[in-house]
Amino acid sequence: MSITRRNFLKTTAVAAMALPTIKVGALGAVAAGDKLNAALIGCRNMGWGDLTDFLVNPDTECVALCDIDANVLNERAEELVKMGRKKPDLYGDYRKMLERKDVDVVIIGTPDHWHCLQMVDACAAGKDVYVEKPAANSIAECDAMTAAAKKYQRVVQVGQQQRSSGHWKQMVEYLRGGALGTVGRVHIWGNFNYAAVPPKPDADVPAGVDFETWLGPTPARTFNPQRFHGLWRMFWDYGGGLMTDWGVHLLDMGLWGLNVKEMPNKIVATGGKFYYPEGMHETLDSQTVSYLFDDCIMSWEHNAGVQTGPYNRDYGVLFKGTNGTLVADRENWEVIPEQDGNRGPKTPVMKIGADHQDHKIHLRNFIDCVKTRNFETACTIENGSLCAKYAHLGNIAARLNAALVYDDVAKSFVGAPEANKYLKPAYRAPWKFPNIS
Repeated sequence: MSITRRNFLKTTAVAAMALPTIKVGALGAVAAGDKLNAALIGCRNMGWGDLTDFLVNPDTECVALCDIDANVLNERAEELVKMGRKKPDLYGDYRKMLERKDVDVVIIGTPDHWHCLQMVDACAAGKDVYVEKPAANSIAECDAMTAAAKKYQRVVQVGQQQRSSGHWKQMVEYLRGGALGTVGRVHIWGNFNYAAVPPKPDADVPAGVDFETWLGPTPARTFNPQRFHGLWRMFWDYGGGLMTDWGVHLLDMGLWGLNVKEMPNKIVATGGKFYYPEGMHETLDSQTVSYLFDDCIMSWEHNAGVQTGPYNRDYGVLFKGTNGTLVADRENWEVIPEQDGNRGPKTPVMKIGADHQDHKIHLRNFIDCVKTRNFETACTIENGSLCAKYAHLGNIAARLNAALVYDDVAKSFVGAPEANKYLKPAYRAPWKFPNIS
């Protein structure tokens, strides 16, 4: 079906009404030879990349696309036909799409402020979910999503594809083997030009865009192109800057390497808009965060608007051990030995390259887990939420220039009421924060 601007806006106008009742589905194990029918919410960038790698597999199909931009919807539908796939049905309201009984899995590639509602509603509708990182735009939303997956017994994969990468897995195995000695520090960094946003005046909403639905549960705003496609990540209502864009990927590797699955003992952070104080971005263009554990410290730093970093890597993860230093990014990881006086290096020099198949493998893992009802995907919602929480903790501490302790049982900061206001967003009516009971 082709979708016109008038029909598109008419369809999405229901976003201003009360949420419809979504019946819980009963999808069981899918036979190995059966095709999985997917629906994609958010079709422009990463969501489209997720869908195309999903469709590399012959046991898959796309039956529906949903987006707030009618232009994107029509373009993506045409691309699917050119790929030899069926032309999908098109939607402006994801809730209408979730009512379909033939949708097995939902891929969520929307801006971060939409992840929680869409994932919870998809789980309640009996769909399995592939949701892009970061899992959510707040700590409370991470908890709601984890609870929804458990309540509705849905298979969930978070789009942290490095968990499916061979060379990252080899890195973790190397660290587990102890050759690096005692690791006392992990340092992580990300430096990217795109994260400093120059100012532009407000503009008219582009034709075909339902901006009211794009805003969703966030506060009402005028339209500005710098807060829209892609750059929305640099505004607190919609994203968390480099900490949540790259941080969840790289913090995940640090936590995985250290085998940490709990909250840190303390978070200490600072930052500001130092490089580009005149920029529109609300997120901090210069930021440093330290996570303290019993026997180790893990630190994060980013610099927005610049693009160089340690070891000639724009981004990376460093493990400092008593026998050597391991440095890693998506291209490779290498070991730089410590020297033991006249005895020479304490551990051999190593360098392991990547095969860059991790994203396709990650989607295939999701497909296999859905078919076998295996809830232990390569990146579960529990793991995705853990990494997102670490990123949000770093942002909260940096916004306050504070040292904080977060109690993940009480769901609050210890002795820091000024930090608690950042834990849960206030949803704009008629949208309601999910209550998972």
